[in-house]
Amino acid sequence: MGSYRDLGPDVEDRHTLSQLARISGNAYALPGQSNWYDIDSAWNISFPFGWEDRTIGFRGHVFLSSDNSTAILSIKGTTLQGPTSKKDKYNDNLLFSCCCARVDFSWAFSTVCDCFTGHWTCDNTCLTRALIEDSLFYSVGMNLVKDLALMYPDANIWLVGHSLGGALASLLGTTFGLPVVAFESPGERLAAQRLHLPIPPLSNTQGTCTGFGSTCASAGYALETRCHLGKSIVYDTVGKLGWRVSVKNHPIKSLILSVLERDEKWGVEDRDVPLAVEEVDCIDCYKWEFGDFK
Repeated sequence: MGSYRDLGPDVEDRHTLSQLARISGNAYALPGQSNWYDIDSAWNISFPFGWEDRTIGFRGHVFLSSDNSTAILSIKGTTLQGPTSKKDKYNDNLLFSCCCARVDFSWAFSTVCDCFTGHWTCDNTCLTRALIEDSLFYSVGMNLVKDLALMYPDANIWLVGHSLGGALASLLGTTFGLPVVAFESPGERLAAQRLHLPIPPLSNTQGTCTGFGSTCASAGYALETRCHLGKSIVYDTVGKLGWRVSVKNHPIKSLILSVLERDEKWGVEDRDVPLAVEEVDCIDCYKWEFGDFK
């Protein structure tokens, strides 16, 4: 099952991270499907959520340890083509853009809320209201965590996810004070601030697809934020493995098989897992002015 520390996962242990990544990857599939990952027998009890109603979009699985002492909520990330794709993209653009996915004038008809007040200004109160009322995934997730806590009142609850799922796990973990491990998630710190959440000690393995000229922007995803909550574990796949910075390496399969489970030492200290560090002097949306403009 891996190693544990202070009732949360030990993110310095390679096997633990690998298992949590596989569990995160399984949020995209159902048992028996080709993209379902084998995991340790200690986590062989699971049940799905969100798969029976395609209109919700928020889906994944809950995994239980063999003694029910730990429950892991695994949340699906963005699917480019599928029944949840439209809502995935809507939540991405609402949570991770500076102001309602208004990147520049050319995005004026693709915005996801009405908080823009002209000339690089955006209304804070409007943004907070939009995240609470319009971000269906965050609201559904809060109810799910509450239900899980009632079902397993004595269990340690962990949240994991990849991409959008990792960011949602981070926001929900911050809301309820639960341990979180997010894999390759967009910057969620700004969304947390807009929701007036505290800044917790989370762990995130990083990947990016931000900026006006990025592949994500070309596909209509306004992933403008870069700053993460808590601490980040950064694998130098460019310098160590010779990878190109490309969204093609974003699927969690690449992370699991080619990075986390690779027999490799990382960093100047030759560690199995790079040291988790806080992001220093990270600023999102520096061009924008946020305030009470409405």
